[in-house]
Amino acid sequence: MPTLAPEELVALVRSVFPRFETDKALAILVDVPRQAGLDNPAWKERRRLAAELYALLRARKEEIPLAEVKLVAYPDVGSNNADLPKDGFLLDGPLPDIAAELESAGERASFEQLYSLTQLFLAPTEFSTTAPLKVAARRFRFRAATMPGFAASMIPALRIDYGEVARRVEALQARLSEADHADISFTVDGRSSYDVHFDLRHRAAHASSGRFPELGTAGNLPSGEAYIVPYEGDAGGKSRTAGMLPVEINGEVVFFKVRANRAVKVDGDGPAAQAERAHLANEPAYGNMAELGFGVLADFGLEPIGEILLDEKLGLHIAFGRSEHFGGAVGPGDFSSAAAVIHLDRIYIPQAQPRVAVREVTLGYADGRRETIMAGGAYTIF
Repeated sequence: MPTLAPEELVALVRSVFPRFETDKALAILVDVPRQAGLDNPAWKERRRLAAELYALLRARKEEIPLAEVKLVAYPDVGSNNADLPKDGFLLDGPLPDIAAELESAGERASFEQLYSLTQLFLAPTEFSTTAPLKVAARRFRFRAATMPGFAASMIPALRIDYGEVARRVEALQARLSEADHADISFTVDGRSSYDVHFDLRHRAAHASSGRFPELGTAGNLPSGEAYIVPYEGDAGGKSRTAGMLPVEINGEVVFFKVRANRAVKVDGDGPAAQAERAHLANEPAYGNMAELGFGVLADFGLEPIGEILLDEKLGLHIAFGRSEHFGGAVGPGDFSSAAAVIHLDRIYIPQAQPRVAVREVTLGYADGRRETIMAGGAYTIF
């Protein structure tokens, strides 16, 4: 099993979080299943890995340097990017297998208190904490690297040239921020063609390079993407995002009809289409086109491992649902409950969607220029 040596782990933390004099404490966040039946081997291994990270970093904290390293566990929130619970638990021993045991295993602490007293966070969790930590980071001025679905198989992605990664994602960020729109053409089964026009007005793009040199920032690790929230109509006037978006789910291609940046209809006769129709009917906010993202890590020889944290960084991805943590307008209040909040990436690489191919991505600018940045699923600008 790949692993980071203690000196590599110290170097990684120092690289991810360039030092501020105010940096005193780092916390490792990990979620624990509310129900034993929901646990799985990968989640168990992730909790073991979180405890190992805690032990290694606590033993080497002076080298970072830090005064304190904490292990904070909390009951799982049930979905990616839902808000965290009010309280977590500070632990100094083995992580329990079920959330009901947290009270007796550790010391209860409110997340408000933890945010106030902790400057750095690593979050190798089952369910993504990116959205709530982005929001809290802006308020409390901490920095956080979120690692949802992190596994030992991702460790090679922590060893690549993040200087070159930064160069590429910043080039994409500049183009997306300037662009008025993006036109994406897909083919299904090598024959049928489908197009989506993404409205990028009134939005700034973000670069996620795996480093957090500024206070009040949070994002994924491993990383390597530029992303933007399509315009959602919140600045006046309807969004122009529209088209037919194909998504392959468990071998079945489902077609989302998009109007004004929302999926409004689901076409398809199989079980995946039926499930998506039900989800969209129950949670209309799920249909929001929440992110247009461009990962670059496939060009560094990395392969998908079945975890969104890494796989989305390999190429084009489009997310449904929550967007306010990226600067958009759709947040937890737009869903029926906290458990229903979701930000779900659909990843357009051959290993994830073999029946759906990205034929071309073209950016259009306000001055009339057009620039093709992807063709045949590969970047044309690097």
